[in-house]
Amino acid sequence: MSTRDLMNRFDPKAARQIAETLWRAREGGTPCAPVRDAIAALGGNALDAAYAVQQINTDRQLASGRRLVGRKIGLTSKAVQTQLGVDQPDFGMLFDDMSIADGEEIAMSRTQQPKVEAEIALVLAHDLPHERHTVADLIGATAYALPAIEIVGSRIAGWDIRLSDTVADNASSGMFVLGSRPVKLDAFDLIGCGMVMERRGDQVSVGVGAACLGNPLYAAVWLANTMVRVGAPLKAGDIVLTGALGPMVTVAAGDVFTAHIEGLGAVSASFAHQTESKS
Repeated sequence: MSTRDLMNRFDPKAARQIAETLWRAREGGTPCAPVRDAIAALGGNALDAAYAVQQINTDRQLASGRRLVGRKIGLTSKAVQTQLGVDQPDFGMLFDDMSIADGEEIAMSRTQQPKVEAEIALVLAHDLPHERHTVADLIGATAYALPAIEIVGSRIAGWDIRLSDTVADNASSGMFVLGSRPVKLDAFDLIGCGMVMERRGDQVSVGVGAACLGNPLYAAVWLANTMVRVGAPLKAGDIVLTGALGPMVTVAAGDVFTAHIEGLGAVSASFAHQTESKS
């Protein structure tokens, strides 16, 4: 059943009110209270309801002129899954205006309660239309990989989130930075590659490819299958952020983070010292 079909299973007015709350928090820059109770009040499966809310704001983003360029996979850490009481990842949308050039300065006004995490990004060369994909399918469909830093953010005050909060809030997406040197999958070890992220030279996060569901390709297979089920298959050219390789780190104004991923190279996210007003 597609995400849009799911929307028909819930009170559309109530679902749109929840989506509007998150939209206003995003546009106004002021986080809102958790939305999980309102989502539960919609009845039925809370996860389905949360994705229905996410879809309302996805449609609104697209209608405003933003372009969908890929997906992010969240909750790929077993520890975080246990914390939120789930046994699978979640997904969110990546839009063109979320993409930041490597090293480009990011105004703090563009972020909301930001944190960063280092990831492996895949860029697809072919569509992934099958109901069930294999790791070989993902390898064959991937044009290249890039080192990435995801700048996660939450429209929920104080990061007081449960599963339905983060899913409805586009999987707590913010922005993302991609490295600029593409690497073929056979040129590095997806599972064994080490990751070190530094803040101005000080080590703040350490991880490995296997920290992402045991293998970032497993996460990508889950996403490819899930997107077919919801009626929005991954397409050639899509960017896939496969999930964190190490712990998230909270951002402060003036921070500069550099993530080094063995075999993939480095990528940096730089945050402005001063907060600028939203345009």
